[in-house]
Amino acid sequence: MRRAKLISRFILAIFMIGAGTMHFVNPEFFLKIMPPYLPLHKELVLASGVCEVLLGALLLIPKYSRLAAWGIMGLLIAVFPANVYLFQNQDILPAPPIVHLMRLPLQGLFILWAYWHTKPTIKAAKST
Repeated sequence: MRRAKLISRFILAIFMIGAGTMHFVNPEFFLKIMPPYLPLHKELVLASGVCEVLLGALLLIPKYSRLAAWGIMGLLIAVFPANVYLFQNQDILPAPPIVHLMRLPLQGLFILWAYWHTKPTIKAAKST
């Protein structure tokens, strides 16, 4: 289980770093899915990108990985309104409606994935 959790943490970190990087490579996409009631769209897109990259990197450092996992959970909750807005305005990103619908529970799965990394890894007992 310990090895699986290490691999999982690495994959989650790479995903977060990659997603955060996309905020700088293609900010237009993220600007389009910003709910209009939020202020400072560009600043929020860039700030969330920085947070994703930073939290992904911290997840790779054992001393900070649990804190980073909590941060990832908070960030995923904070950006959830953008996914709801995209679902409500599907013309922003042409795709089948099921794709937009599946983004919502997928966000919950990512939160659960990060939550798994808030728990300490239990070392297997040595057999004698």
